[in-house]
Amino acid sequence: MASADLRRVADGGGAGGTFQPYLDSLRQELQQTDPTLLSVVVAVLAVLLTLVFWKLIRSRRSSQRAVLFVGLCDSGKTLLFVRLLTGLYRDTQTSITDSSAVYRVNNNRGNSLTLIDLPGHESLRLQFLERFKSSARAIVFVVDSAAFQREVKDVAEFLYQVLIDSMGLKNTPSFLIACNKQDIAMAKSAKLIQQQLEKELNTLRVTRSAAPSTLDSSSTAPAQLGKKGKEFEFSQLALKVEFLECSAKGGRGDAGSADIQDLEKWLAKIA
Repeated sequence: MASADLRRVADGGGAGGTFQPYLDSLRQELQQTDPTLLSVVVAVLAVLLTLVFWKLIRSRRSSQRAVLFVGLCDSGKTLLFVRLLTGLYRDTQTSITDSSAVYRVNNNRGNSLTLIDLPGHESLRLQFLERFKSSARAIVFVVDSAAFQREVKDVAEFLYQVLIDSMGLKNTPSFLIACNKQDIAMAKSAKLIQQQLEKELNTLRVTRSAAPSTLDSSSTAPAQLGKKGKEFEFSQLALKVEFLECSAKGGRGDAGSADIQDLEKWLAKIA
């Protein structure tokens, strides 16, 4: 490099020297500006940025209008789905595909949700959960309260997977465990079902964590249910899990009115 070029760089020539007059002018204008005016401008910009950010979050949340109904076969989730939409009783059967419909919630805002009934068959339920979980605003996990004692291990296995998947989502959905078929004499209460599920999920958590890992070095560790070193409780989860009792069939036989008022209130709350 020639000596003249070296002097030019040393004296602030080149690109820096070209823009230096503009930088000096901008610095002088800022120094001459009233500090109070600057504070106002900064405050207004902060408010505008906050509003833009809030609108983005709200639009993302509003796009998640799906409520997924999941559960084992014969838990009564399809009849709950039908009752919410029509108020009527209808004979249902095991399905191999999903069903969806718009549901107008009972609140003053006139909001709507998209109810999606997912197949309960063991070979299909995780596949359909994977397809719809990213659009879920809420998940309703339906339990057969009358058959719960003999199905508790299967219920806990599926619930474990649903909870792990829900915790991994960017926008954690609202989560409800609907203890259905309360009209049957042998039905277990929501409180008892919660206690039994906590015990089973604690056992599952221990056995899963003790199993040899198949993850490679580039994979992330799976989510952990609850607090390490403590007996599992639903209250330990980052997402809020609620329980309620209901009956899709009704207490007076097939033609009787369903006991789903608490479920309707819950849907109105999360809409």
